[in-house]
Order: sequence, then C-alpha cells, then structure tokens
Amino acid sequence: MFQLYSDFQGLLLAQSGSFRRPATALTIDAVFMADDPVAVVRGAWDSGKAASAPAALRAPIGTQEVWAAGVTYLRSRTARMEESKDSGGGTFYDKVYNAVRPELFFKATPPRVSAPGAAVRIRGDSKWNVPEPELTLALNKNGKIFGYTIGNDMSSRDIEGENPLYLPQAKVYHGSAALGPCIYVTAEPLPSTTAISIEIRRGGAAVFSGSIEISQIKRTFPELAEFLFRDNHFPQGAFLMTGTGIVPNDDFTLRSGDEIRITIGPIGTLVNPVA
Repeated sequence: MFQLYSDFQGLLLAQSGSFRRPATALTIDAVFMADDPVAVVRGAWDSGKAASAPAALRAPIGTQEVWAAGVTYLRSRTARMEESKDSGGGTFYDKVYNAVRPELFFKATPPRVSAPGAAVRIRGDSKWNVPEPELTLALNKNGKIFGYTIGNDMSSRDIEGENPLYLPQAKVYHGSAALGPCIYVTAEPLPSTTAISIEIRRGGAAVFSGSIEISQIKRTFPELAEFLFRDNHFPQGAFLMTGTGIVPNDDFTLRSGDEIRITIGPIGTLVNPVA
C-alpha cells in the first residue's frame, strides 16, 4: 500500500510516513497505462531515493478523464428526487437507483480539476450549489481498480433540478472538480467500514458536516468500473467518482470563501476553498 503524490518536482511516493522519489522518470500516465500499476509503484518505491514531505501538491492526475456515478446512495436518490419534483423529473432518479444500469456521466478534463489547496468554483448563474464528497476509483487502461483518491463533485442543484437534461451544465464547468491529496495505491479492496467525511467551514466555523461508510453504497465498485469501460476506451486509464451519500439540507448553499474539507482515512484530507 502506497500513497502516490504529485508535486512541482514530479511524483512522490509515501509509505508508513516515509517519502521517496522514483529513481527514474515515472509519470502518472505511465502508472495508469501499466497492466499492473501496483507492481510499477512498488518497483519505483524499492528503487527510489529518500525525500521530504511535499510542501505544495498538484492534483494527482495526468491526461485521464474524470467520470462520475450518480444516485448510488439512498440519500442521493432522495435529494435528487426532492430537487426535481417541480420539473417532474424526480421519478428518473428513483428508477435509476433500482435499475441494473447505473447513471454514469462525464465530469471533467484535467484542466478543470483543482489541486489540493486550490479553489473550486460555483457557477455564476446558479443559486444553489453544494460539494459532493466521493470516493474516487483509479482505473488503469484495462479498467482494473488499482487505487483510490478523494473526489469533490461540485454540483449546481438548482440547474439540475430544473431539468435533468441540464445535468452537464450543473456538473461540468471550470473548477467543478477536485482530486487528491494522493492516490492510495493498493491491490486490496478498501474495508467496507471506510468512512467518507466532510466539513464545510465559513468564517472559521463549521456550517455543515457529515459522514457515511462506503458499505452504504448500492453498487459495487467493480460493477461501476465495468459499466464505464463497456464499449469505451481509455488508453490512459480514467478516474471514476462513485457517488455521494452526504447531501446538505435544501436550505444550504455554498458561498465564496467557504472551505471544504473531505476526509477518507487511508487517503487523507482534501481541502479546497470556494472561489
């Protein structure tokens, strides 16, 4: 088990609190394009040179696309139905929650992804915006899960609620996603008791917090990965956000200056201010 970080000097590997730089040039794309990414990272660790902890991080992404799954937790299903009740689209979310085929949608290209510590954005034409804290799968070119990171799926609930066909505008815009702080590289599935936690701070005080275990997800992670790779080709691999089970109450919306803190135990804490 390793943590793979990206900073302004390249890749940095960590294990049990120690850090190493790969002895030879290694890129995130090379890891994702490997048949066995875990073995590649392990080899880089074994031959690496001792290093210090990173001072500033980049998002741990190369040229990968970021995709997302929706309505995978019961709370998300309920929230989507509530926000769409006036448009008549609420039944769509109930149906997809119980369907064999999951909801999958394109989320971000690398330039739209914010790094740890960098700002995420809320749309200028939206009045109801929330972060969605999500365990995110790192999938190699063959669709194999080799690691996990934290994803923030920024969402404009009023735009999506107005009409489900507006989903791309509610989800895909500059600064609409964040990943990090690292990719947790492991050959083993995460324990079902792994918790996703979020705290939103405003003026130094918490205004929202929540937590949920990944055992509450309706679908398995291999199932979501398999659907994403059906009739699709990702030669540099892909990231897949797996949905959220934490949704603030309907009277909450993000404001410029808020700070979003998302924690998943083995990965760390992803912190982003809101622009």
